[in-house]
Amino acid sequence: MGMELGGRRVLVVEDDVTIAASIAARLRAEGFGVDVVHDGPAAVEAEAASEPDLVVLDVMLPGFDGLEVCRRIQGRRPVPVLMLTARADETDMLVGLGVGADDYLTKPFSMRVLTARVHALLRRVDRSSSAAGTRIVLGDLEIDVDQRRVARAGVAAQLTPIEFDLLVHFARRPRAVQPRERLLSEVWDWDVHGTSAGTRAVDSHIKALRRKLGADLIRTVHGVGYALEAGS
Repeated sequence: MGMELGGRRVLVVEDDVTIAASIAARLRAEGFGVDVVHDGPAAVEAEAASEPDLVVLDVMLPGFDGLEVCRRIQGRRPVPVLMLTARADETDMLVGLGVGADDYLTKPFSMRVLTARVHALLRRVDRSSSAAGTRIVLGDLEIDVDQRRVARAGVAAQLTPIEFDLLVHFARRPRAVQPRERLLSEVWDWDVHGTSAGTRAVDSHIKALRRKLGADLIRTVHGVGYALEAGS
């Protein structure tokens, strides 16, 4: 199971047994190895035991919710997370992204869209891990790409996977203005343009990077996007 994709495993965390089974069946058909659990505590235990390549995580779970699951697993190691919710509430999305989720789907969704998002997240991970250059130094900002570590003025910061990839994208293009649509395409690997959810996702992660690394690090270019103010 999962050999078509190099033995890659996905952990599916969903309390609705029927939905969980449908997601698992589709991902197995795509060549993934899949583990399924139905509550928060089991999710944290299963992630630690199997160390999956990606987690599909429902927000509403018994035990404790998906946001807490995401906080705990991201605190242990960086792993891509695709969050699911039954509520089309943008606040939910921003909170989920704030605790380390990489992407977000609102129920009901098609399995085609879900598998496309899973493949996109894994392509992004592959692309960032194979990117040329292992260390980037821009002024007081130091990024170890291989070890996925970052520090500013000697102070280490813990970034989620998507925050780290976003920072590396900026750092390879210092001072260049990056439109939101380009960030969504090249960092998230989303085939969408100008959606509200997409632009809010970008803004949310920029805010997180500023909070963790300094408000002066990334400059807003109004009406266009953002630029990394490095080395100044």
